Amino acid sequence: MAGLHNMRKTSALSIAILTLAAVLPAAVLSARAETKPAIAACSPKQYAALREPASKEKAAVEIRCSLTLDKADVISKRLILSGERASGITIDCAGATLDTSRGTVNYGRPTVQIRSTKTKDGRWSVPTDITVRNCVVKGAIRLQGLGRNGQTEEVRLSSLKADHTKNAQQAAPKNIVLEAMTFVADGQIPLYAGPGITGLTVRNSRFQGKSDGTALYLDSESAENAILDNSFSVRTDHREQIAIDGSAHNRIVGNSFNNPMNGGIFVYRNCGEGGTIRHQKPQRNEIAGNIFSYPKGSRDAEPAVWLNSRNGARLYCLTAPSAPFGSGLSARDFADNNTVSGNTLKGGALSLIRDDDRTNTVKGNTAE
Repeated sequence: MAGLHNMRKTSALSIAILTLAAVLPAAVLSARAETKPAIAACSPKQYAALREPASKEKAAVEIRCSLTLDKADVISKRLILSGERASGITIDCAGATLDTSRGTVNYGRPTVQIRSTKTKDGRWSVPTDITVRNCVVKGAIRLQGLGRNGQTEEVRLSSLKADHTKNAQQAAPKNIVLEAMTFVADGQIPLYAGPGITGLTVRNSRFQGKSDGTALYLDSESAENAILDNSFSVRTDHREQIAIDGSAHNRIVGNSFNNPMNGGIFVYRNCGEGGTIRHQKPQRNEIAGNIFSYPKGSRDAEPAVWLNSRNGARLYCLTAPSAPFGSGLSARDFADNNTVSGNTLKGGALSLIRDDDRTNTVKGNTAE
């Protein structure tokens, strides 16, 4: 009983301590638990600070406690979960809206950002085992480890070393669950999993709105992610719904794609964009049991699934750095040993599944 008393006392003290974020002029929600995953709930005072309208001076909140919102809430501040202190947190929006859409203070910046941070001794502090559910996200969620994308300097420098994939994965957030979400894109890619992300699960969610890129991006060196039972109907200018870029061992299963005229799921590997060598081959991905629905009589649709969709067909491949590994050795995609099975193309032909590599398994797909 004495141990339990001390734990409660420690949790209460942690909730009471609020510190300003080091980079952002934001209110900080701190409820640091001594063990995972027992993260204390945010206090009423912290909840009230989160609900205040975002301003340039107070644009974001660092979340360090588990949070349950009210369905009527409209949160205009950005939610940031940084480093090990965010591990084990659950955010349940209960239908509330997180809004950083056009016209808001935070437009163009991530609505929710789950990020690793670098400590003074050069070590990466990595958030793990985070759940975000039941949110309407008018904006974007970004998961970030070494860098926000494959072109950032930290990622580029790491890519010049042979063990880059291991480094990227060790530095990136792990085991993040996003469920029962509604993404309403407003320009940004609504969900971006940066280099090295592993163990991401996205399930029972909807992707809507308009994106300047894709609906979902799995960036280089990421792996073992699961995209399950979601619906995709994001309007894009020219991009596919899901990009698997140098990402491996993922499961894309049971999803529906409504009118994916610009493409459904493309599997490839960038060949040195931004001076970064992509190491991991986009292999052993499972794309199964998905439904691709096209308007009756539609023509000129891009592939529903396209394995090896680039294979060096980009101008930056001509100036990509050379190295004895990854895209530094070859600009080819190497989307090998993937499985595409049991998918249904409604209003489309089987030719919308495109593959030119004998190592891939393409079977049991149907056209209606």
